[in-house]
Amino acid sequence: MYDIQLKELADRTVLVTGGAGLIGSRIAACLRKAGARPILLCTMDAYPRNTYRDLFGIDPTDPDVIVGNIQNPDVIRKAVAESDYVIHAAALADVAACTRKPMAAIRTNITGTQVLLDAVAACERTRRLVFVSSASVYGNGNPEDPPRPCEEYRTVRQLLEAVYGRVPPRFYEHTQLRPMSVYANTKAWGETQTALTLGAVGTSYTVVRYFSVYGEPQVIKENSHSWVVAWFATRAALGLPLHLNGGGHQIRDLAHVEDIAAATVRALIAPRAHNETINIGTGIPTSIRTVAELVAEQYPGTRFVETPMPPGDPLGGYASTHRLEAVLGWRPTITVKDGVARYADWLGKTPEAIPTWLRTRSKATTA
Repeated sequence: MYDIQLKELADRTVLVTGGAGLIGSRIAACLRKAGARPILLCTMDAYPRNTYRDLFGIDPTDPDVIVGNIQNPDVIRKAVAESDYVIHAAALADVAACTRKPMAAIRTNITGTQVLLDAVAACERTRRLVFVSSASVYGNGNPEDPPRPCEEYRTVRQLLEAVYGRVPPRFYEHTQLRPMSVYANTKAWGETQTALTLGAVGTSYTVVRYFSVYGEPQVIKENSHSWVVAWFATRAALGLPLHLNGGGHQIRDLAHVEDIAAATVRALIAPRAHNETINIGTGIPTSIRTVAELVAEQYPGTRFVETPMPPGDPLGGYASTHRLEAVLGWRPTITVKDGVARYADWLGKTPEAIPTWLRTRSKATTA
């Protein structure tokens, strides 16, 4: 079924906004494998240029790579006019950066999104747009899970409470949204605006809510608390302690970037994904402390330090994957344990992925 559906992308052109980034570049690789032609639009200013070239495999001189801003209507209209499908992954996606600079988040995540939606709505060629959202729109979920008399449910609840110290919520696509950060709020707006703008003209769309994305070739950013696997592995590789914000009791559903990319491409052409919202996660809750322990297995002697919770960092939960499996006919394939081991192996073979500023800080700390 998977291969049959992907054949629909052969010889099609797909615009991927944010296409030079970690996720966008993996999506582009999936599209090429399916025989599609990806056009990648990106400002390419979130990382040093060598990161895009050497780690993400993006050549800025490629005619199908557009170094441009999503807020530019002329650039967007031209790119959309050439494309059969659109994946909108461009965003200021760092929670801490959005908190520090909310106007920057609004310009990229709201104004830029509207510019793109207007162009797609006016283009008869577009078959479907996939809007990339985030599990952060759920916040901490509902204060209490609805009571369920089922004995099996009570047993599962007790097990979760014993392992995690609380019952982490499972997020369903129909769950009420409770964004707790500027970033999450912009994503919630983007979901609604996609439905309003494209629904009004009958253009097909799908909203995909990514849970916690990780995996090679992800690299860390300074002053960010996102990308926990990359942060922990990079610090551990340098002999630095791992910071457990709030003790590391937050729950995340960690989805490998290869699985994220595969699901996103599938959402482009799955018939049942028309005007749907779909969680992209594994359905497995993992605490931040557990991630730290998995990283420590790869770097024996790693120390943990408990630190305060940063603002806008939700306690989190995990994905309901029923709709993912039913609509896309697909399930994630990479476990967190294997994904962490893969990342540590990649980092060992790719030392240039460790930024100079962190190496310098590490030397100063150990001097």
